[in-house]
Amino acid sequence: MQVTETKAEGLTREIEIVVPASDLEARLQTRLFEAKDKVQLKGFRPGKVPVSHLRKMYGKSMMAEIVNQILNETPGSVIADRKERAAMRPEIGMTEDEGEAEKVLNGETDFKFTLSYETLPDFEVKDSSGIKIERPIVEVSDEEVAEQVERIAENARTYEDKDGAAEKGDKVIVDFVGKIDGEAFEGGSAEDSELVIGSGRFIPGFEEQLIGVEKGSDKTVEVTFPENYGAEHLAGKAATFDVKVKTVQAPTETAIDDEMAKKLGLESLEKLNEVVRDQIQSQYGMATRQKVKRQLLDALDKQYDFELPGKLVEAEFDNIWNQVQRELTENGKTFEDEDTTEEKAREEYRRLAERRVRLGLVLSEIGEKAGVQVGEEELQRALFEQMRRYPGQEQEILKMFQENPEAIQSIRAPLYEEKVVDHLLTEADVTDKTVTKEELMAEDEAETASGETASA
Repeated sequence: MQVTETKAEGLTREIEIVVPASDLEARLQTRLFEAKDKVQLKGFRPGKVPVSHLRKMYGKSMMAEIVNQILNETPGSVIADRKERAAMRPEIGMTEDEGEAEKVLNGETDFKFTLSYETLPDFEVKDSSGIKIERPIVEVSDEEVAEQVERIAENARTYEDKDGAAEKGDKVIVDFVGKIDGEAFEGGSAEDSELVIGSGRFIPGFEEQLIGVEKGSDKTVEVTFPENYGAEHLAGKAATFDVKVKTVQAPTETAIDDEMAKKLGLESLEKLNEVVRDQIQSQYGMATRQKVKRQLLDALDKQYDFELPGKLVEAEFDNIWNQVQRELTENGKTFEDEDTTEEKAREEYRRLAERRVRLGLVLSEIGEKAGVQVGEEELQRALFEQMRRYPGQEQEILKMFQENPEAIQSIRAPLYEEKVVDHLLTEADVTDKTVTKEELMAEDEAETASGETASA
C-alpha cells in the first residue's frame, strides 16, 4: 500500500492511498482458499470445489468485502502511523467512474482513494497556578431555614369543608369556563380545579374576586390577561370566567413540630431543619460551582490561542444555531425581537462555537496529561440517571446507549469535563468570598451568552 501526502496546509491534510492490484489479488486468493473448505455446492464434495469456480461465483462480492474492509481499517491506521489525531472522521474520496470501479472489483487495476481530514492542533499545556478564582459563598441563615420549613408546612396543610363565605387562605374547588368577547377560548376551562385564595396561582385579580363566594354559588370573574402572558393570543385581552363553586374549605391548624416532621417521614423537627438546610446549601453549592467554573473557563480562554479545526467549529456552530432557531420558532420570535440581526447573531454564535471548541480541546489535553479518567462505575451511575428521566422506557434507553458509542460519549464527556475542572481547581489560586444569595443567584449576562460548558 502506497501512502502519499498531497496536501498539508495548517491543520488540513489530504492523503492519497493506492492499494496495488497484486495486494488485492493476494487478499482475494486467501479468502477463496479459506472458503474452499467451507462452501458446499451441489455437484462437488465438501472441500473439493475448485478455486477457479469459487472465484467465478463469488470473486466480485468477495473483492467488494475486501475493499470495504480496507476503507474501514486504513484511515485509522494511516493517521496513527503519521502520529496525528483527526479532529473528526476523515472524508473518503473514490472514483465515481463505474468502469474504473468495475476494474477494481475484477482485480484488473489498483484501488485508489483519498483521505481528507483536519488534525487536532498541538499546543503546550500552561501552568494553571496563576489562575485566580473568587469562590462566592452564601451562609445559610436560621431565618432562611425557618422560612422554608414554613413553606413546607403550608404545602402539607390540610383543609376541611366549611359553611359560609370563602376568605383569603381558604381553598375553593370550582368549575370554570373562560370567555373572550362572549366566546369560550381554548385552555380556558376546567373542572374540579383547586385554588387557595391568595396563592397567586391564577391571573392577577382572579382570586380576590372569589372572596365571599359560598358552596353552590356562581360567580362571574372579570380579568385582563397580562401583556407578557405566555399565550400570545390571550396577552393583554379582557376575559370573563363563569365560575361554579363546588366546595369551600378552611385550612386546619398546622403546628411546626415533631409531629409534622413525622408526617413527612422524618423523626423530628430538628432532622427536618437539618434536611432543609442541606437542600438550601446544595442549591447554593450548584450556583457557586457554576460561577467558579465560569471564571475558570474564562481564564483558560484568555490563556490559550491556537488554530482550530474549521469543520469542528462548523459542526459546533450548526448545533448552536439549530437550537437558537428552534427556540425562536417555539417562542414565535425573530432576531429583531431580540434587538439584533441574523448576521450579528451568526457572528456571536460563531464566536461561541470557537470558544467551546477551544476550551474542549484545552480541557481534553489537560485531562489527558493529568491522567484524568471516568470510571466505569461513574459512567453506569450517569447512565442510570439518564434512564430514570424516561419512566417506562428504561430498556429502550439502555439499548440505545449500548448500541451507540456516540450516545455513551455524550454521557462521558460532561463527567470528564467536571473532573478536569476539579483537577484545575486544585492548582488554581482559589479564595472564598461571602456574598448574599441575591448576588450569588444573579445571572451574569456574559454567562448566558458564552454558554456554561465547554463540551456542550
